[in-house]
This record gives sequence, structure tokens and C-alpha cells, in this order.
Amino acid sequence: MKKGNYILVNAMIFVAACLISSCLSNDQKKDAANAQVEAAQENLEKVQNNADLVAEKVATADELKLFKLESELKIKKNEVSIAELNLQMNKPGSKLDDVYESKIDTLEQINKNLESRIDKYEKSQSDWTKFKKDFNRDLDELGNRLKIIASENTKK
Repeated sequence: MKKGNYILVNAMIFVAACLISSCLSNDQKKDAANAQVEAAQENLEKVQNNADLVAEKVATADELKLFKLESELKIKKNEVSIAELNLQMNKPGSKLDDVYESKIDTLEQINKNLESRIDKYEKSQSDWTKFKKDFNRDLDELGNRLKIIASENTKK
């Protein structure tokens, strides 16, 4: 609920309470006032909860900048690993086949997609928590796949 709506609702409750209180006894006035206070506190809690949820969904500028720098560093490390794998594949006397080359190309494309995802998020700023979790998972998975292919290469 927006702050303006919150103020409007409280003002309407106050006006209603004033009208009712002019026709009520002192005990009834106290009960009505207590009900009004409880309703206002519930509205305040709802507004605070909504504000907290919104804050979780959007990254702060500093948080996004730090995450982007860390992610770009990991992406650059992946690029170096991919380049090393390509060099090993192209060495004379290498017995690496087309399947291996295809795996490397796939990993290179995934790495490029991760790089573009972080740039796209910076412009859209959607659900930060979910984006960060998914992005880190995909980045870690790519790193693991690179390690597996590198270890396969040393066995050949």
C-alpha cells in the first residue's frame, strides 16, 4: 500500500471515529478509539512488510556494482580457461576430437550468455535475490564443467 493511500485510510478512519464518538458514551468512545489504533497499527505493519519485500527484490547500486565486478572477474577467468583449452586442442599431435571442440564451444557460449545476463539485469532490476541465486549457480556450474573438461584433456 502506498504512503498516500495509508494516510487517506487513516484519515477516513479518524473522521468515522469522530462522527461515531459524538453519539457514543465514554466507554464506547474508548472502544472505538482502541479499535482505530489497532487498525492503524495493522496498516502500518503491512506497509512496513511491503517496503521490506520491495527492498529485498531490488539491489542497491553498491551491491550490484560489487556483484558485477566479482562476476566479471569469474567470467574473465573462465575465458582464460577456455582459451587454454583451445590452445591445447590446437597443439600439433593433439588427439582431441570434434566432440571435445563442441564442448568447448558450448562452454564459451554459456560464458558469453552469463556476461550478457548481468548487463541485462543492470537495466531491468527485477527480483534481485532470485537473479543472484540463479546467476551464481550457473556461473559455478560453468566453472565445474570447465574443470571437468580440463581434467579430461590431461587424461588424453
